[in-house]
Amino acid sequence: MPPVNCAECDNKITRRRFFKKVSIGAAGVIGFPHIVPSSVLGANGAVPPSEKIVMGFIGAGSMGSGHLRTFLGYKDVRVVAICDLREMFRQKAKDRVNQHYGGKGCETYHDFHEMLGRKDIDAVTVVTPDHWHSLIGLEAARNGKDMYYEKPLSMSVTEGKVLRDAINRYGVIFQFGTQQRSDNRFRFACELVRNERIGKLHTIMVSSHPSITCPNQPTQPMPDRKEFDYDMWLGPAQWAPYTYQRCASRAMGTLGMWTYIYDYSLGGLSGAWGIHHVDIAQWGNGTDNTGPIEIEGTGVFPEDGLTDTAIAWEIEHKYANGVKMIHMNSKTALKRASQFSLHNGVGILFLGSEGWVFVCRNLIEAHPKSLLTSTIGPDEIHLPRSNNHRRNFLDCVKTRQKTICPIETAVRSDTICHQDDIAIRLGRKLRWDPEREKFINDEQANRMLTRPMRSPWHL
Repeated sequence: MPPVNCAECDNKITRRRFFKKVSIGAAGVIGFPHIVPSSVLGANGAVPPSEKIVMGFIGAGSMGSGHLRTFLGYKDVRVVAICDLREMFRQKAKDRVNQHYGGKGCETYHDFHEMLGRKDIDAVTVVTPDHWHSLIGLEAARNGKDMYYEKPLSMSVTEGKVLRDAINRYGVIFQFGTQQRSDNRFRFACELVRNERIGKLHTIMVSSHPSITCPNQPTQPMPDRKEFDYDMWLGPAQWAPYTYQRCASRAMGTLGMWTYIYDYSLGGLSGAWGIHHVDIAQWGNGTDNTGPIEIEGTGVFPEDGLTDTAIAWEIEHKYANGVKMIHMNSKTALKRASQFSLHNGVGILFLGSEGWVFVCRNLIEAHPKSLLTSTIGPDEIHLPRSNNHRRNFLDCVKTRQKTICPIETAVRSDTICHQDDIAIRLGRKLRWDPEREKFINDEQANRMLTRPMRSPWHL
């Protein structure tokens, strides 16, 4: 299949591709400026075809189509490929791309391996059901593709660690889809905490939406493979009879019930929402490169039905620095701390010896209130700044710098969500070694760090 780029792109090593080759061959990522030099751009901000980031999109449902719309709006991006298991999503996305560019250059794929094998594609988005994330990410890394990778990271701690190794080995740029790191409110809240404006941090309360429940569904005839490849959709997950609600996308007018089925996701604890706020708790605590040393909690699971992830939980984590982090569902949070009433029980509350900061999407509050108008001084801690998560990814593709949420950060935040699920399923306190990334003296818990995959799929 001929590439969509002009012939110049095949014969010329662009500055962006040169930087990529250099960084892959080096022991680490070279530090280039965050700001892309104006010389890379043409007159009036136009981007020469040879300097555009050529992108493919894996997953074109509700969130995938949102990413597609946004990336199409960047002048330095050229979208050339769409991959999805549903024909209607592939065709709709292809039509959107061709209409945007006024041509017919966008190709569609059923198998992500074929799309990732294209030499002309620089970067991809991975926006599929959770149980597919790590396998697609591994294949993307092996093919040298930079990736904007939706949360959660993986279905197990082992998968996340294997993906981290591959991304570092092949030198590809990785942006985790925890976009709150590119929000001024979350960054400012974390800077207030890191600079001890609330005194000594002692407790972080994290709250997210609980899982949704769905009753058992009748088995239905499998759809035509050309319209939707159900067996491929199941992929590494165990075989299950087809029912519409099991795998329907939110783009099809459903609640996306697969998100709350344990074979495909951890539900509210992670993929549905929890990973977002756990990630900010890690940022504010200054523990991006480590994790808690003790985990203990309780959870409630549906007694019957199609869905089976936790519908309520309260899990306490103890860090080596003495900070306690409590991860709860929203109803529990409303009972535990009045500040959560600021936003329907969802958000992150940092409690210090001299005050507190509460942050969620579109809201930040603090006590004393004067903290909200304070300024972080030049000699204080300033966290990495990004005002646009996707733009940050594109800039890092060009400069080969780490994104605002690189793979190392993603693994640590994702690991906490898996620790939480394991702790409430086992119903006992667990001790964790952040250096070895294993539970201490608990073989049963350590076995749960890996999930079996249906043949022929494997890491």
